[in-house]
Amino acid sequence: MMSIDVRNGDHLPATISLDLEVQRILGLPPKMFVNGARTETRRGATLDVINPSTGEALWRAAEADRDDVDVAVRSARAAADLGVWTVRMSPSDRQRCLWRLGDLIAREARVFGQLDALDCGRPVSRVELGDVPASAEHFAYYAGWATKLNGRTFPADTRGMHVYSVREPVGVVGLITPWNYPLLMAAWKLAPALAAGNCVVLKPAEQTPLSALYLAELAIEAGIPEGVFNVVTGIGAVAGAALVEHPAVDKIGFTGSVDVARSIVRASAVDLKRVSLELGGKSPNIVFADADLDLALEGSLWATMGNSGQSCTAGSRLYVQEGIYEEFVQALVVRASSLTVGAGLASEACDLGPLITDRQMTRVLGWIDSAKSDGATVVCGGQRMAGENAQGFYVEPTVITDVTDDLDVVKEEIFGPVMAVMPFRDCDEVIERANNSRFGLAAGVWSNDLSTVHEVAGRIRAGTIWVNTWGLTSPAVPFGGMKQSGKGREMGEDALDLYTETKSIWMGWQNPSK
Repeated sequence: MMSIDVRNGDHLPATISLDLEVQRILGLPPKMFVNGARTETRRGATLDVINPSTGEALWRAAEADRDDVDVAVRSARAAADLGVWTVRMSPSDRQRCLWRLGDLIAREARVFGQLDALDCGRPVSRVELGDVPASAEHFAYYAGWATKLNGRTFPADTRGMHVYSVREPVGVVGLITPWNYPLLMAAWKLAPALAAGNCVVLKPAEQTPLSALYLAELAIEAGIPEGVFNVVTGIGAVAGAALVEHPAVDKIGFTGSVDVARSIVRASAVDLKRVSLELGGKSPNIVFADADLDLALEGSLWATMGNSGQSCTAGSRLYVQEGIYEEFVQALVVRASSLTVGAGLASEACDLGPLITDRQMTRVLGWIDSAKSDGATVVCGGQRMAGENAQGFYVEPTVITDVTDDLDVVKEEIFGPVMAVMPFRDCDEVIERANNSRFGLAAGVWSNDLSTVHEVAGRIRAGTIWVNTWGLTSPAVPFGGMKQSGKGREMGEDALDLYTETKSIWMGWQNPSK
């Protein structure tokens, strides 16, 4: 087994030995995955994939350009037009393939855990025990839908007509996924798109291509035909833009920032391409005085600090009711200070890993400095980590108080382990403040008063409301945002609407003049 040093310092901690399959993958030449095989780009250009735990190059990925994206799209288009995934395979066949792919993901939990830990720095145990089973479950859930995409019959006013509808795949779907949960975010989009019968070109984030490429290999092993699932790696501004603008792509599914979403919408307007967007958030998390405070403390901590704050649903606006505010903040500081931070592949399990890039780390530290300049108080953390973590992109778990709703640290998505804590008086006040945001992805409320819970859940403008919990998702439950947090819903039956078209058929069965 090969072992890599994933931290730097005088005393390097023990690290997990790399699985033989991970060693094989890291030894592969930089290629895309097109038409069922690893495929070279035309120019042979590559880009460095950086291990955020060390700041060092981990691998070189193929850097696809417009010509390379065209090759992948044409592969998907040919497969769609020939019906290799629909006409030539029954819904039951597709169901079995997707079920097998879910089983293969679960079988390779160790491999996916190490790939994502290396790529994005997420602690390996959280990938293996969280992201992998959740990804497998998405394919299992949508495998069942492959045999249940039914149409309807309609009463027709015109005599001699039988009218019915069918649900058909959109065709060729371009999927652009983020770097914060590489495998899971791909599964969220791939599973419903494939279950609906589409052919797919996936463009993973340039920072985290490894698990997507490995997933494409497993798709072939699962029996998914060549050309149905393709992966292009490269920079978003080049490969991602080419995918959005390609005339043979029927629909784009995107998860990422609002700014990139705007560019996608503008580009898609040329041919009125269908677009669904799962974007950012600045989620309010509200703790009432009557809540179970131990439960609320732990839930609020992980609502922000989970995945080092690199979650679109991060509950980074924490509102705590007057009367318990001071005590709650003190307990929060103690708990946040106890979190362990380390490399994704550290042999001793860590709570948090690094941020994804040096640029993102600098950006987060800039938000913290801006808050201090605006008069806020950093009561916990606030610095880049030193010592054995100095070479990676680590930021201390940070709690900020003495902030107001108009500060940037409260208004903008930080995407780091930074929590702004504010007191509030009553229900009406906190609901107004919670809704004072351009985002509307998620929100949380902690209270044992049923009337309070129903009022807050009913009046907050967000796509998901968690009550006395945080962050739960299920492949059966719709997920998405309001306002600038997105368009469309992932997961559940709702996601199938993103990847299907309804066709109405009028069938004449007798002479209408009789």
